[in-house]
Amino acid sequence: MLVVDDEEDLCEILKFNLETEGYSVDTVNSAEEALKLNLGKYDLLLLDVMMGEISGFKMANMLKKDKKTANVPIIFITAKDTENDTVTGFNIGADDYISKPFSLREVSARVRAVLRRTSLSEDIPVTQLIYKSLVLDLLQKKAVVDNIDVPLTKKEFEILKLLLENKDKVFSRDEILNQVWNEDSYVLDRTVDVNITRLRRKIGIYGKNVVTRLGYGYCFEQD
Repeated sequence: MLVVDDEEDLCEILKFNLETEGYSVDTVNSAEEALKLNLGKYDLLLLDVMMGEISGFKMANMLKKDKKTANVPIIFITAKDTENDTVTGFNIGADDYISKPFSLREVSARVRAVLRRTSLSEDIPVTQLIYKSLVLDLLQKKAVVDNIDVPLTKKEFEILKLLLENKDKVFSRDEILNQVWNEDSYVLDRTVDVNITRLRRKIGIYGKNVVTRLGYGYCFEQD
């Protein structure tokens, strides 16, 4: 997705938090910069209204008139929260409208809702799981931390994939065995512990995020 806002700090905050949720996020600080990009490739635009010479409303009007970008969902993010502004946004074709100040949880929830509603999230397969500088590439079957490849075994990769897909959810040893080892004839519970220990060591600073819940199992806990 693309965030277009003239507040650089806000762009970085949104980028960081949305990438933590697993989205791929680009940012620019003006409509002029955004219009130089191939906007048709994005599955969602987060668009500030109050910007320079080309406002968010004006940019959205331009996009809706171009068949290449007419169907790209737009969420307006703005300090303008009067009824007229909201109506204007929806009349242009906005999919949602968030007024500043807002909570990051609210943004995440609205992003998920718009992507679900427009069905674009179902049409675009997930190829990477991302948490900060930890990237799990599902196509190339590799893990990267701070742009450095991390050599994981198949089972370590599958455990990390399971945990990253379900951040903060606790999985028992039996659940991990059933989902990762599946049909293997005979595997001890201790095998999960050994693989978790190796995984923590290999992913460096993110090893602390693979948390043991005593008596329950393991989860990937977000900072």
